[in-house]
Amino acid sequence: MTAESDVAVVTGAARGLGAVIAARLHGHGLRVALADVDVEKAAEVARHLDPSRATARAFALDVRERASFHDLLAGVVAVWGGLHVVVNNAAGTQATPVMQISAEEFDSVVGVNLSGTFNACQILGAHLAERGYGRIVNIGSLAGQNGGTATGAHYAASKGGIHTLTKVFARELAASGVTVNAVAPGPLDLPVVHRLVPPERMESLIATIPVGRLGSPGFVAQVVALLASRDASSVTGACWDVNGGLYLR
Repeated sequence: MTAESDVAVVTGAARGLGAVIAARLHGHGLRVALADVDVEKAAEVARHLDPSRATARAFALDVRERASFHDLLAGVVAVWGGLHVVVNNAAGTQATPVMQISAEEFDSVVGVNLSGTFNACQILGAHLAERGYGRIVNIGSLAGQNGGTATGAHYAASKGGIHTLTKVFARELAASGVTVNAVAPGPLDLPVVHRLVPPERMESLIATIPVGRLGSPGFVAQVVALLASRDASSVTGACWDVNGGLYLR
């Protein structure tokens, strides 16, 4: 699907959907930089993909810090000579009722989710544009489309912002051979979802999903891999929905 020489960065790759995406891209033959603030956990995931570290490595990254992206880029280029794919997956949330969210908590969630995606698109996107080729895939959310606040109003607002940034950077980078797209999952069968939704509420949550099940992280990863492929040259600025029919447009 994608040239074997391609190099991908996946942010927030130490666990959850990020780890699944990293594994799927690696399975398609990409060399993968698993970037996370928890570099030890990311290294553990990377070792499962390739104990030799030839095709999968962990890199420290705090998406809130622009200097951290510059360090990441320098490290990836030093190891593999370049970068071709960026998956902005790093995210954080707290399921706090909207009227109880403090200014500090709001800034913290938006700083990771929205500012982190902006930093990556701007800094890593500039590198891709200079090389004349690249794929950026941003992980949005159903919450950013329908105003859902089950995972926090700050989370929903940041994901809505990511969908808009996707369009902005798609226009900015298109002439340089760089596509920018988003994937907007609904509730997924991931530990974070089971943590946020108590067992007594899970059945009623699933009952609200038209297809009657939580989404598959593996399928979301496959959508990311498709948008990251060299064949995906004619799609940019798009948001691909994977929500089980919860949001139709």
